[in-house]
Amino acid sequence: MEYLIQQLINGIQLGTVYALIALGYTMVYGIVRLINFAHADIFMVGVYTALFTATAYQTPFLLVIIISMSVCAVLGVVIEKLAYRPLRHKPKLSALITALGVSLFLENFCALPFVFGPDYRSFPELIPFKKYVIWERFTITNIFLINLLVVSVLLSGLFYLVHYTMIGRKMRAVAYDKVTASLMGIDVDRTISFTFLVGTALAGASGILYGMTYTSIQSPYMGIWPGWKAFIAAVIGGIGNLPGAVVGAYLMGISEVYANAFNSDLGFGIAFAILIVVLIFKPTGLLGKKPHEKV
Repeated sequence: MEYLIQQLINGIQLGTVYALIALGYTMVYGIVRLINFAHADIFMVGVYTALFTATAYQTPFLLVIIISMSVCAVLGVVIEKLAYRPLRHKPKLSALITALGVSLFLENFCALPFVFGPDYRSFPELIPFKKYVIWERFTITNIFLINLLVVSVLLSGLFYLVHYTMIGRKMRAVAYDKVTASLMGIDVDRTISFTFLVGTALAGASGILYGMTYTSIQSPYMGIWPGWKAFIAAVIGGIGNLPGAVVGAYLMGISEVYANAFNSDLGFGIAFAILIVVLIFKPTGLLGKKPHEKV
């Protein structure tokens, strides 16, 4: 039982990283019905931004996370304006292929020697590492607590933004019906750009949490699997549904850690197994709803 609870703690820590990435996927899909496959690579840029900022300038943790979120937010808006906006009224397949193209471009561009390069790197220690023993049985770290704190603050801010601000009302209106929203005076293009800004900023935050937690930065292709698992988490929770993305992310993180503890070969497959089961019994996801019909 002690071992199972310790693995649960590890799973929650992994789920916090997936949650912020999954929220970016589900926000963009909820607004423009687009799977932004480049989102995982923006997460990768967030990791490297935090790495170089902390290493080169000895920047404190709070400033590092702000810089990482800002860089990813700007990159997300630029990608939306250059790659996705011209195709907004084109067939959905065109935007999907473009998203894959942007993802491949970011990965291979960042792998160039004069950008990030293909070498493994070690993430710096932004905050002194500490362990805490609870009831002389379970171990948690200050990194785990910081992850929970950052995610809680960002999720609370996102919930307030979406439900209690004017731009949040515009986002929900555009998600419901773009044409009607534009007729009501809402600038649809600006609202969608803001959605990309917020979603990619969350990817930047998840990047620094990932770097602090797992320390070994593999390569510019490191975002592929976390991105896929976060996307699967968003689908499991009900893509387009913000609470569903968080629920799916923690379910994904916990199940992956338990599967790895049982057999290391099950870690990758468990995500797809859960996805298949959920889609069979609840195709809209755990918290998803059937799409409304426009009349």
